[in-house]
Amino acid sequence: MNDAKLRLRYLDDTVGLLYPGCGSPQPYSVLPHTLLPRRLAPRRWWHALFGRRVTVQGAGSISAYLSEVFGQPVTTVLHIRPARRANRKPVLEAHTGSGLLAFVKIGDTPRSRELVNAEARTLAKLADLPLKTVVPPSVLHHASWRDLSVLVTAPLPVRRGRMPATLLTEAVRRGRVPTPLLTEAVKEIAATGGPESAWHGDLSPWNVSASADGRLLVWDWERYEVGVPLGFDAVHHFFQRALRRMPPRTAASACLAQAVPVLAPYGLSAAQARQTVLRYLIALADRHAADGHEPLGPADIWLSPLVDSQELLT
Repeated sequence: MNDAKLRLRYLDDTVGLLYPGCGSPQPYSVLPHTLLPRRLAPRRWWHALFGRRVTVQGAGSISAYLSEVFGQPVTTVLHIRPARRANRKPVLEAHTGSGLLAFVKIGDTPRSRELVNAEARTLAKLADLPLKTVVPPSVLHHASWRDLSVLVTAPLPVRRGRMPATLLTEAVRRGRVPTPLLTEAVKEIAATGGPESAWHGDLSPWNVSASADGRLLVWDWERYEVGVPLGFDAVHHFFQRALRRMPPRTAASACLAQAVPVLAPYGLSAAQARQTVLRYLIALADRHAADGHEPLGPADIWLSPLVDSQELLT
């Protein structure tokens, strides 16, 4: 089954979950096309040219719930997610007459509920800290609805254009001791006797953007974790960029080969840099194993040969 069919099957399941009940039917459209399904949006007259029509129920829906929460009419645009993802969850845009109001994540499985709730806790902690370099989203609402976890966050002012490499480096460097990314956040945690290092957990190119005032906008905090080696964020960013151009095994090798230049700005020696890369790759493989999903393929193929070669050298 191809990607489009898998997305449409997932869409059917999600519509039944988020727009249940009966009464007040509303027309929506699959956009931009059923052969490339990416969004489910309120239907407009021009959608008849290319968008498949889908009828959803307004009463008792997630749109009605958000309208009650915010005290004004809210319409939703559902992102039609890739089907082959362990942490797949419904993600929506919430719109009012004034435009985009928020992004909404729905925890609809035990694992996705855990991730959504973890992100809500992390963002709540960050909201109380005077962060200078990193800008996380603010939480507008977090609650349970129909046994689903609902997290609503304000949109960040994302701009188009290339992000300066120096901005990412500065965001990581500012926390070189005691944290790889958020100095202020981990000082707060360390003050309570916790681990001194933390990482965002998914500092991928698609989760960051430069703001107009020169800070780093960062979203998707559901994988935030403390107690990791300094530099995990920088390595993760490099690895995810490499995966866009090469297969996982080659990308992992490139990650190790570039360990020194990637991590030198954070004060790590060559030996520390290589060890940090290996620990990161192992941690990522462990995450995939815990999720029951192998997006990079079996670790025996893309990771084990690299680790084994380093053990032979030591």
